[in-house]
Amino acid sequence: MEGLAAIGSRIAEINAQLSRLSAPAAATSSASGSSARFANSAGSASSARSSATTTAATPPAAAGGTGATSFDDALATALTAASTPAGAARTGTTQTVATTRATGSVPTATSGKLTSSGVPVELAKYGNGRVPASALESIGGGHRLWAPAAEAFQRLTAAAHRAGVSIGVTDSYRSYAAQVDVAHRKGLHSQGGLAAKPGTSEHGWGKSLDLDLNASALRWMRSHASAFGFSENVSREPWHWTYAAR
Repeated sequence: MEGLAAIGSRIAEINAQLSRLSAPAAATSSASGSSARFANSAGSASSARSSATTTAATPPAAAGGTGATSFDDALATALTAASTPAGAARTGTTQTVATTRATGSVPTATSGKLTSSGVPVELAKYGNGRVPASALESIGGGHRLWAPAAEAFQRLTAAAHRAGVSIGVTDSYRSYAAQVDVAHRKGLHSQGGLAAKPGTSEHGWGKSLDLDLNASALRWMRSHASAFGFSENVSREPWHWTYAAR
């Protein structure tokens, strides 16, 4: 019995030694795993910080942004990107905003020049009274003009308003069909009436306006309109004003 007791005691002692020997190995393994995890985390953070530094150092134009990006914003973006699963949508801290105009609201390009016969260069291809709305500029109230004329008229009315003068518009661009109608109702100017021969009207190029003017507004126009490129160029029609390229 004493021999068996001695053997059991020896076995317990060996087991205790084995437990002590295995504990450091487990601790070492755990420490190694923790070190690896720390290294991976540090690597990710370092990579993210490097990415953020690059982003922050990149000029907005080169990065495709619209304004300066702070280092903190760039770091946050890089960390978010690093943690986003592959294939998932990512949103940056800056973005390029595209600005578009409504089709037909403003012509895309104007030369501001007239041909030798007084036709706006960029409108000549359409024909008198056949200019599409998309090639003209709105001046409000459903009226449109050749863009340089429209912009000059807006400056003119702003100046008149500052002087306490009100200027209204009764007609602007006139289509060929509208010219025919006016000639039929009011007669041709060459025959004592008030209309140009259809297809020859300055209204048909978006250069002329018929204005609603009281006596003081007419005096103001005669004194100041030329400064904005407009002239009273049709006899017997003090309401008719035409823009000439300046």
